[in-house]
Formats: sequence, C-alpha cells, structure tokens
Amino acid sequence: MKSTEATVLIVDDEAINLDIICEHLEDENYELVRAADGREALSILEADPVRYDTIVLDSRMPDMDGIQLLANIKRTDALQHVPVVMQTAKAENQEIVAGLRAGAYYYLTKPYDGDILKSVIRGAVNDRLHEKSLLESLRAGRRIFELMSFGRFRIHNLEQCNLVASQVAHLCPEPQRAVTGISELLVNALEHGNLKIGYSEKSRLMRSGMWQLEVERRLGASENADAYIELEFNVANDIVQIRIRDQGQGFDWTPYLDFDPDRAFDPHGRGIAVARLSSFDDLEYIGKGNEVLATIRKSLNA
Repeated sequence: MKSTEATVLIVDDEAINLDIICEHLEDENYELVRAADGREALSILEADPVRYDTIVLDSRMPDMDGIQLLANIKRTDALQHVPVVMQTAKAENQEIVAGLRAGAYYYLTKPYDGDILKSVIRGAVNDRLHEKSLLESLRAGRRIFELMSFGRFRIHNLEQCNLVASQVAHLCPEPQRAVTGISELLVNALEHGNLKIGYSEKSRLMRSGMWQLEVERRLGASENADAYIELEFNVANDIVQIRIRDQGQGFDWTPYLDFDPDRAFDPHGRGIAVARLSSFDDLEYIGKGNEVLATIRKSLNA
C-alpha cells in the first residue's frame, strides 16, 4: 500500500465534480475520501475527526450546504484547525466573505484549473502538516520556559523559526493556540523580510512547488550569510509580549491584517490574518513593517 502524506476529504453533491477533483489529485501523495453531501461528510468526520488534514467543500449543496457543514466543523474541537477549501461556481464576493468569516481560508472556482486546484490544496495540506509538526514539537518542549520572564533569540533559517516558535509558545497560557501564529510571523519575517521574496513571486514558487528550494537557495547566498531575525519576549503579570524584527525594507502590512476576498484563491497570503484572529489578542506592525509586536493576555477569561 502506498504511504500517503495526508488525507483529504472531498465533499460535493455532483459525482462528476468528485471525479474531476480526484483525477487532478491522483498523482499527489494523498489519500482521497469522498462524500456525496454535507450530512455524509459530517458523519465521516465525526467517526474519525483526527484522520483528515484538509477538507475540500462545495459551497452549494441541498439539505446541508457548505456554510452549514463548515459551522459544524469549526464547532468540533478536533476539527477546528483542519483547513477547509471552499468551492464556488463563480467568484461572488458576498459568498466568499461569508465563507472567510466562517473559517474557509482557501477558495477554488469552478470550472477547475488543474494547476491552481493542486496548488491551493497543496498549500492547505502543507499548512496543516506544518501545524501538526509544530504541535508535536510543542508537546516535546522544555518546560523551563514557564519559568522565564525575558529572552532574545537570533534566528537564521526555517528550522530555527519552527524550533523557537515551539519553545516560546510555552510562555503562553494556551501554547497550542500561540505556536502557529508565532511561527507564521517568523517565517514571514524570514522570507519576505530578509530574503525579499515578494507576494507574487511566492505565489509563482508555491504553484511550481519550488518555494522551499528557493528559500534554501537564498539562505545560502553570500549576501544573506549574516542576516538574522530577532525575537524578543517579555512576560508580565497579565500579558506575554513577543516582538519580532527582520532586517528587510519592510512592507505594506495593512492589507494583510484581515481576510481579503481578492486573495481568497491564492495559495498563500492569509497567514497574518489567521495569526491575528486565532493566536494573539493584539497584533501591531510598527513603522515600515519590519517589526511586529504580538500580545497575548495571560488570563484566559480576560
């Protein structure tokens, strides 16, 4: 039996759409599971909620539509962080906004473009596998961080981004909530700040499957040999503050603080908004955008 990288649940009430999506994904290293409607999908998910790494969901189905199923998914603890890719027959702004607010951060338009379909689903799967890896590191982390009140790290590469995120998260009252957001801010500082990979360029690299190779190539370039990201944390009685600085030229961060329907079909570009919504109580970019301050309240009832 072939070893699979991830398990993807595909939900659509039209069999031909299920066939098309599975055909496009047949060469990917996924286990593909089909559901013919929302209620069947919910039954499948409830039977084994930890099995699935991404859900591809039709927005318009009889009886239980995509938004209703999505609401059930987000109410289930074991499924809350599973990425949902919403399919829509046409790019209607109002429908996209409703899906984004409900937690569908990835979108596909029918009829399907094979390369875009694969890149969007690959982006969702990679985000989920990255999060699971961070959580595993978190469980194995050193509890000494609970005793610390101040610290500073210099970070040079992707591996160090993930290592520092999984450890600094121990400072927070809900480490599993914080770890993904910290990692997102660090990786953003590395790739967009120090390595100068722009938004359009990252889209192209992700669609071709070359993003990580390009990051590693730039990290090995002589002009980046001494570059680093600085993470500084302070723990007070009631808050944890995490400050991240890169050595880049900054960027216009304002469009990325919220979900933008115009970027809903891109394979990336939602990380800062997800971090702001899910990981932190406050997120503030400073000056030209190469410094960000994340705040988490230590009182869970605040």
